[in-house]
Amino acid sequence: MHQNGFTTTILHSDRQQSVEHGAVHKPMHPSSEFAYDDARELAAVFQGKAGFTYARQGTPTTTALEAKINHMEGGKGTVSFATGMAALAAIFTTLLRRGDHLVSSQFVFGNTNSLLGTLLELGVEITFVDATDASQVRGAIQPNTRMVFTETIANPGTQVADLAVIGQICREKNLVYVVDNTLTSPWMFRPSSVGASLVMNSLSKYIGGHGNALGGAVTDTGLYDWSDYSNIYDAYRKGAPTSWGLTQIKKKGLRDMGGTLAAEPAHRIAVGAETLALRMAKHCANALALARLLEEHRGVAKVHYPGLASHPQHARAAAMFGSRFGGLLGVELADGVDCFDFLNRLKIVLMATHLGDTRSLALPAAHTIYYEMGAERRKQMGIADSLIRVSVGIEDEADLLFDFDQALNGCLKG
Repeated sequence: MHQNGFTTTILHSDRQQSVEHGAVHKPMHPSSEFAYDDARELAAVFQGKAGFTYARQGTPTTTALEAKINHMEGGKGTVSFATGMAALAAIFTTLLRRGDHLVSSQFVFGNTNSLLGTLLELGVEITFVDATDASQVRGAIQPNTRMVFTETIANPGTQVADLAVIGQICREKNLVYVVDNTLTSPWMFRPSSVGASLVMNSLSKYIGGHGNALGGAVTDTGLYDWSDYSNIYDAYRKGAPTSWGLTQIKKKGLRDMGGTLAAEPAHRIAVGAETLALRMAKHCANALALARLLEEHRGVAKVHYPGLASHPQHARAAAMFGSRFGGLLGVELADGVDCFDFLNRLKIVLMATHLGDTRSLALPAAHTIYYEMGAERRKQMGIADSLIRVSVGIEDEADLLFDFDQALNGCLKG
């Protein structure tokens, strides 16, 4: 039986559901409440029947987007959130309790690091490890360990976790395995292939892709048996155990905490997602070309990019991601090249804190998004003071290469 490919499936996802008036996109449903002619039907939806009651717990627009993400990840169910951070916060705060232990990669996004700090204050124990070495994950496991968390490609150092072996360890120890797939996107990689229990995607980044909407999503891969997880509340131990974890994340994260994705950004993300494969191919090609140029430039001390043979996890990334290495670079400038001077000389690259946009973006990582964590934590994460984070866009390759070359040459002459 023929199975449609990635882009075909996403393009026609809405039409596989009931779409009003023959529209090819699911329309926006901005209504806060949903009314029923029969009070019994309203009660049935509150008691678990499929349907809508109040927009805080979802709308037809977010449901259509969730179906798209679920197709991308090959999951058993997906819940959307207002941001990627709301999605991560929902996972951690709804599934972990005081006294539980979390093993986390030490190479995480700055705001994720801050969130984990909050968990520590709430009584969750956390051990940070170098996730590129799975033996460190195994060595950190304690009797009260409930969960392991890592990113696929770390932001901004581009370290690539030993995802497959960590997945094996989590299966052996019956631990919830959470993978942040934002930097790779489901076009490059499906974490379910390495045994992930839950997958988080920041929809604001590559999936939405145009810098015009915030969103996040949690996908349950169906690989974890939630009947063995002690932190599931009795109210959610109903029906198939495969749905228990996601139901608790949705009920607590949306209904109780209100991290809800509104209809308008959900619609924008859904439309942007249609071109994910086309954009990602260009992001990856541009980033590899730029990384190769910068690695040979005398104004650059080091380039962090998994597509380079010099990257410590290059072979692992090539095998896992099908020789597609993403659109994020970490660039350490040579001694004497001031990071602010360099950035100010760029002509087409935007100075902005975001990634996954169609436009190339750059910022001085240690002085901005990682400033709050302090020098010691930055050192643990491998973030040098001269590190420039570059999110490579889909501009014409020659224009990007020229811009970086002229900026570096200007710094060296000046």
